[in-house]
Amino acid sequence: MYTHDNGGAKMKKITKTLMSLGLILLLAGFLAVLEVFGDNKMETEAMSEKTMITERAIFAGGCFWCMEKPFEILDGVISVTSGYSGGSNKNPTYENYSAAGHIEVVEIVYDPAKVSYDRLLEVFWRQIDPTDPGGQFVDRGHAYTTGIFYTTEEQKMEAEKSKAALDKRGVFDKPIVTPIEPAQIFYPAEDYHQDYYKENPLRYKFYRSGSGRDRYLDEIWGKDRNQWSEHELKKRLTPLQYEVTQEDGTEPPFKNEYWDNHREGIYVDIVSGEPLFSSLDKYESGTGWPSFSRPMVPENIVTREDRKFFTVRTEVRSKHADSHLGHVFEDGPRPTGLRYCMNSAALRFIPKEDLEKEGYAEFLKFFDTK
Repeated sequence: MYTHDNGGAKMKKITKTLMSLGLILLLAGFLAVLEVFGDNKMETEAMSEKTMITERAIFAGGCFWCMEKPFEILDGVISVTSGYSGGSNKNPTYENYSAAGHIEVVEIVYDPAKVSYDRLLEVFWRQIDPTDPGGQFVDRGHAYTTGIFYTTEEQKMEAEKSKAALDKRGVFDKPIVTPIEPAQIFYPAEDYHQDYYKENPLRYKFYRSGSGRDRYLDEIWGKDRNQWSEHELKKRLTPLQYEVTQEDGTEPPFKNEYWDNHREGIYVDIVSGEPLFSSLDKYESGTGWPSFSRPMVPENIVTREDRKFFTVRTEVRSKHADSHLGHVFEDGPRPTGLRYCMNSAALRFIPKEDLEKEGYAEFLKFFDTK
């Protein structure tokens, strides 16, 4: 009399078993997909690494311990290795490299798609005293001299151009003597020299603080190692230009160079020359400062919150020089509704007729279609 009940129980049991098997199969399939996806991802990453085109740069800047970190922190740098180069013996060691004429160098392997050789040169110049032919700071002798060792003709041309431009800027009171020479065989230094600043932080800090390197570099480039040195800017800029761009100052209204300038042309950063604003977007705001409804090259403009003087404003700075330019307000004309209130002291005006001569020919088209 209970036959049909037993059958129902059996069916339920079979159904549960099938459902369990189905879940197991579904989970197994999902895991298989994940495994394939993971394998494909690893394979893709491995292929990407194999197909990546890398280049080498070799620099000498005195003690190689001090030359690793500035390059290792750059996006696109794959490795930085301390070593020796330029001498007469093979496989030099720390005990004999100097006697054989080698100098301390770093070899930088980098991805040129992410970081340029010119960028590496910029960083290099801000780590050394390129006017010293006898060593670097506390370390004296040929083994600690500076040098740029090119691996291609293109690197040679870029290095020579960079050196000439730096010399012309007048950053240093003495001429630059850092040589530019073809790279020779690079020999990696012993393991205990690699990443010394990481592996032996206390000893490294003690050495570096006593070497005189940072005192010199702070004096030339400032503590932030800016692209334009404090020494250079004080020579190039007027006291007002320096106060405005470097110390976030503000010039007086109606008593500045461009507040009532009506000529056609563009306005560039007084420090870097990066193009910022156009006369086509300049208007009379009645404030006594040059005002623009929008930037000509938005990517050269950086904004940040400014809470000085017990109020909240939006500060405007240049991207490359990091110059303080002024502030932007939401009371401008249509269509933007913005007022970029700039300091004349942070700008240099280039008339339309001089754009080609000054290297800004690409902006002539804006005035030709007016």
